[in-house]
Amino acid sequence: MRVKCILCDTIEALRDEDPQAKRLRNRPIHTYMCKGCHDRISERTAQRIETGAFRLYSGKKMEEDW
Repeated sequence: MRVKCILCDTIEALRDEDPQAKRLRNRPIHTYMCKGCHDRISERTAQRIETGAFRLYSGKKMEEDW
């Protein structure tokens, strides 16, 4: 299966039996990101977290009265 990275537009090949290929085939909303882009984003996110200026917003929790 040929896939295209959403960030850098490089085309790579995945094995058809690979779980990620099956996920992309069955759920078209999922997107593919190459290893280089994934590593770059996770490295920069870790750097921002270390500075203390990074804020992760989570959804509001709704408590039920049951």
